[in-house]
Amino acid sequence: MFRNYLKIAWRNLWKNKGFTALNIIGLAIGITCTGLILLWVEDEVNYDSVFPKQDQLYYVPTNNLYEGEWRTFYESAPGPLAKAIKDEVPGVIGSARTVAENLLFTVNDNGINKSGRFVDPDFLSMFSLSFVEGNRANALKDFDAIVISRKLATQLFGQESNALGKVIRVNNESNYRVTGVFEDLPNNVTVKFDWVAPFERFAVGKDWINEYQNGFADIFVELTPEADFETVNAKVEKLIPSKTGKEGKYAFLHPMKDWHLRSSFENGKKVGGQIVYVRLFSVIAIIILLIACINFMNLSTASSEKRAKEVGVRKVLGSNKKRLILQFMAEALLTATMATILSVLLLVLLLPKFNILVQKQIELNLFNYTHLFALLGINLFCGVLAGWYPAFYLSSFKPIKIIKGIKVKEGSAPLIRKGLVVVQFTFSIVFIISTIIVYQQIGHVQSRDMGYDRENLIQLPVNGNVLKDFVPIKQEMIASGTVENVALLNTSILSGGSNSSGWEWPGGKDTKDVLISHRFVSSGFFDTAGLEIIEGHGFSDNVELDSTNVLITQSLAKLMGDETAIGKTIRRDEDQFTVIGVVKDFLYGNLYNTSDPVMFYNYPQYTYNMYVRAKPGYTMSSILASMEKVMKKYNPAFPFEYEFVDDAFSSRFKSEKLVGNLSQIFALLAIIISCLGLFGLSTFTAEQRRKEIGIRKVLGATVAKIGQMLSMDFAKLVLLSLLIGFPIAYFFMENWLEGFAYRIEIHWWVFALAGIIALGIALFTVSFQSIRAALTNPIKSLRNE
Repeated sequence: MFRNYLKIAWRNLWKNKGFTALNIIGLAIGITCTGLILLWVEDEVNYDSVFPKQDQLYYVPTNNLYEGEWRTFYESAPGPLAKAIKDEVPGVIGSARTVAENLLFTVNDNGINKSGRFVDPDFLSMFSLSFVEGNRANALKDFDAIVISRKLATQLFGQESNALGKVIRVNNESNYRVTGVFEDLPNNVTVKFDWVAPFERFAVGKDWINEYQNGFADIFVELTPEADFETVNAKVEKLIPSKTGKEGKYAFLHPMKDWHLRSSFENGKKVGGQIVYVRLFSVIAIIILLIACINFMNLSTASSEKRAKEVGVRKVLGSNKKRLILQFMAEALLTATMATILSVLLLVLLLPKFNILVQKQIELNLFNYTHLFALLGINLFCGVLAGWYPAFYLSSFKPIKIIKGIKVKEGSAPLIRKGLVVVQFTFSIVFIISTIIVYQQIGHVQSRDMGYDRENLIQLPVNGNVLKDFVPIKQEMIASGTVENVALLNTSILSGGSNSSGWEWPGGKDTKDVLISHRFVSSGFFDTAGLEIIEGHGFSDNVELDSTNVLITQSLAKLMGDETAIGKTIRRDEDQFTVIGVVKDFLYGNLYNTSDPVMFYNYPQYTYNMYVRAKPGYTMSSILASMEKVMKKYNPAFPFEYEFVDDAFSSRFKSEKLVGNLSQIFALLAIIISCLGLFGLSTFTAEQRRKEIGIRKVLGATVAKIGQMLSMDFAKLVLLSLLIGFPIAYFFMENWLEGFAYRIEIHWWVFALAGIIALGIALFTVSFQSIRAALTNPIKSLRNE
C-alpha cells in the first residue's frame, strides 16, 4: 500500500511539476540554511567537550572592586592561590598555575613560533591530554622537560620521526627535552596550546610570583565528582581576603562548560556571552525553515482548483477522507525528501564557504548518527508541517459539487494564504532592518576616534636581540626611507595591559580606588602611535633622566583637580612619580566603552612589542621588505612576523561582523523563499482570473492597468507586513543595541529603506506574471465562452 501511495504521489507531483519545483527549491533553501546553522551551533555548544573531565574543571577569575563596581579579570590570579585552593578547600583534588607565552622552537635550521603554557604538574591529568609518545604521569617532572603537540612534533622533526627525548632550542637561548607528545586539540577548545612546560622554568628569578598582591596567572582547578559547586565556590571566594586582609578582591570558580558560551561579566555576575548568538541563530534558522514550510503550504492550497476534480473522482470511486489525507501527506513527504536530498548537495557545496565566513573548520559528517537523525527529523518536520493543512483542506472537497462543475468554494483558504504571505514578508523585513542596523553599529564603532592613528601602524614582537639592538634597528628602518618612526610598548596598543589601584596625589578628588593602566614605552612611542600630547612634553631618550617621570591621560589629569597636572606627584607605597605631560585619552580594551586612565613610563627594557609607523606613498610590500631586511640583520634567529594594527582592530568585531554577515544572508534567503511563493501565487492568481483579464482587455483596459490591478493585491499584503515588521524589528534591535555603551540611534530612514527594498522586490516578482497575463490574447481566454 505504501508503494502505491508513493507511485500516485510521484505521478501527481510530476503533473504539477511547476509548483513542485518551486516547493522543492524553497524547502531545500530552508533546510540548507537550517543545516548550516545547526552545524555551527553544534560546534559552539560542544566547545571543550574533548576534555573528559569537563564537568569537574573550573577556571579561577578574580573580581575586583573599583569605584563601587565589581569588575571581572582573567589572567589575574595571584600565584600562591593555586596551592591554597588545593590544600585548604575540601572537594578540590587538583590545581595548576599557568602562564601563556609564545616561544620560538628551533631544530637544526627549522624554526617556528608556537603558543603554549608553563604549567604546574596537575595540569596534564586535569585536562586528560592523550599522549601518543611518553608517559603523562611523569612528563613534567624534569626542569628541562617539554610536552608538545603531534602537529608541532611533525613540523619540527618530520612525519615519521620519533620526537621523544629529542632536544629543542627555545628562543635561541636555552634547550628543552621532549618528554611527551600529545594528540592535537580540536579547534573548538577555549584554552589553546601547542606545548606545555614546567611552571618552575617560568618562575626562575621571579620572586614576585609568590606574593598575593601580584595577579598574573591563569589558575585551573579540578573538583571531585561528588563535590558541591556552591559550597566549594563559597570557600574559594574567601581565600584572597583571608590571605591579604583586604575585601576589595576575591576569586571564584567559572565552570568549563561556561568558558566559551558564558564568558561575559557585568558587576561581577555572568550576563551572557556567545550563548546569546547561539540562541539567536537557532531561532533564525527555525524561522527560515518555517518560511519555507509556509511557502509550501501556500503553493499547495493555491493549486487546489487543479486538484479538485481529482479529489471528486477519487471520492466517487470509494476513497475516504483518511486515504486522501494519507495520499496528500505522502506527496508532501516525498517533496520534502527530494528537497532534503537537494539540500545535502547544497551543504556539501556551501560548507567550505560557510567555514570561511564563520572562521571554523566544521565537517558535515553526514553518516554521524546525530547528523543523520537530525536530517531525517528536519525532513519529517518539513513534510508534516508543510503538508498537514493542504492535506486536510484538499480532502474536504465535496465530490457532488465538483462533478457537477460547481466551482469549489475556498472558504478561509484565501485568507490563510494571504496571512502566510504576510508572515513571510514580515520576517524578511525584520531581517533587512536588522542587517542595516548591525552594519551601522559596526561602522559607528570602527569610525570612532581612537585617540591614535591605526593606519600604516605595524606591530612586531620583541624577542631575541631586539631590545639590545633597538637603537640601530630604529635608525636603519628610518634610514630606509619607508618608515617614519619606531617605538616600543609593553603590551598591545589595543589591550588593557597591566593595571593597579591605590594611587594617591595631592588635591583633587579622593580616587584611591580608581583603576589605572600602565604602559611602559620608549621615548618615541607617542609620535609613532599618533597619540597627542596636549600639555607638557614627552620622554627624552635618556631613560635614567625619566626614571621617576610619567605622562598621564586626560581622564587621570581631570581627577587631579582643575589646575594643571604638570609637576604634580602621584604615589603608591614606596613609588612616587612626577607628571611631565598629559596625553589625549585614547581607546583600548572594550572598544564600545570608555577606557581607564593610563600612566606612561619611560621603561623600554620591560617592553614586548615594537611598533613601526610606515610612510604613506610606498607600497606595503616595499615597506615590509625593508623592515624584514633590518630585522634579519639584527635578529636572524627569529622569523620576521608582523601584524597590522588596523587588522587587529577589525578582528575585535568578529562576533558583530558574524551577526551582520549572517543577517545579510538570512535576509536574502528569506526574500528568495518568499518570492518563490509570490511567484507561484501570482501565477495561480493570473490563471484564476484569465477570463476576467480577457474581458477587461476586450473592454479597452491597457496592459499597464491590468498589471497594476493584479499587483496591487500583493502590494497590500507587503504593506501590511511592513506595518507589522517595523515595530518587531525596532523592539529586537533596540534590545540588541542596549548591550553596547557606545551605540547608534535607530533612524526612521532605515525602516523606509527596508520597506522600499521589500516592496520593490515583491512587485518585481509579481509584475513578471502580471504583465505576462496582461499580454495574453483575450481570444484564447474567452473562446470557451
